[in-house]
Amino acid sequence: MLGLYLHIPFCSSICGYCNFNRGLLDPDLKIRYVAALEREIRDGGDGGSRRADTIFFGGGTPSLLEPEEIGRLIRACRETFDLTPDAEITLETNPETATPERLQQFLEAGVNRISFGVQSFDDEELTRLGRVHNAARARQAIRMARAAGFMNLSFDLMLWLPGQSFPSWLRTIDDAIALAPDHLSLYLLELYPNAPLKEAMARQPWSQVPDDEAADMYLAGLDRLDAAGFEQYEISNVAKPGFPSRHNVKYWQSGDWWGFGCGAHSTVRGQRWQNVAGVQEYVDSIGAGRDVTQARRTLSDGERLAEALFTGLRLTSGIDRRGFEARFGVDPWTKYGDDLRPFVEAGHVWERNGRIGLSRQGMLMANEILVTFV
Repeated sequence: MLGLYLHIPFCSSICGYCNFNRGLLDPDLKIRYVAALEREIRDGGDGGSRRADTIFFGGGTPSLLEPEEIGRLIRACRETFDLTPDAEITLETNPETATPERLQQFLEAGVNRISFGVQSFDDEELTRLGRVHNAARARQAIRMARAAGFMNLSFDLMLWLPGQSFPSWLRTIDDAIALAPDHLSLYLLELYPNAPLKEAMARQPWSQVPDDEAADMYLAGLDRLDAAGFEQYEISNVAKPGFPSRHNVKYWQSGDWWGFGCGAHSTVRGQRWQNVAGVQEYVDSIGAGRDVTQARRTLSDGERLAEALFTGLRLTSGIDRRGFEARFGVDPWTKYGDDLRPFVEAGHVWERNGRIGLSRQGMLMANEILVTFV
């Protein structure tokens, strides 16, 4: 079924590593943006005949919206699409925006899954990243969410931070386990060219550990999460049984998703498009009744096949050869097996029971392996 993505581009401060489509909060512009976003949603869809089972509020900092605004947007989705009663509705939330009252109101508005941007439980690491919250505030926000009644709780952690050590990473993992989330995302820091954090690292005695040590940190963190009852289901994601992100799995299984808001991307029935990126341009275009989509095109069979391989192999369950052949007319092992065999012999790729996948060690070499399909 369809996944719905709603982009909220506002932040109370800009982190020195972030390259997402975002800007500082302007309260008046936010009001106009929410109205435009609601109108785009209501003008989309196909008469409510398309079923959807996830909504994901991403950003930016979606929790800067008022609960009433979130409720309006969820209601617009329900009234435009055939949203299932058990739909997963995720709100990305920064810890500093959380209060017991707001969390309770978000729950009442229809949100049933919270994803906190924690990044680290080390205050020095958070300061270097330019995060507004500290570790104590993150713990408090997570406990508030549980007390408010959220039964599906996730948060993000970041690896390979400037000044981060092997022991501090494992302490962050242990702190995360102690808070008993249902889901965790573990991301490696990627610094885009001219990122303020990259420039700060050049001026300060901050450095990232060597690649090999970062790989060992990744593996050691996953080992601890294994022991705590989490199951890795994707290169960067683990969950307690029954709690993978249903929305994000759509991306990795080549599903359909419809994105709303400035800069949002969509892929529906083989069609791909993106919205204009500028907030003001988006608001003005919606207000004038102009189409905000651009770069609309039909994916070729070759593009769909390559993307399905690239994204499907990110999942620990790998790719079902028979199902893949039924969908794309190609058995990936028959077509690429000879090229993959050296990786199989090295223990980085497995092929068994009609499936192909990456081992945990192979996930550290994913880019090198996946160029096989280019």
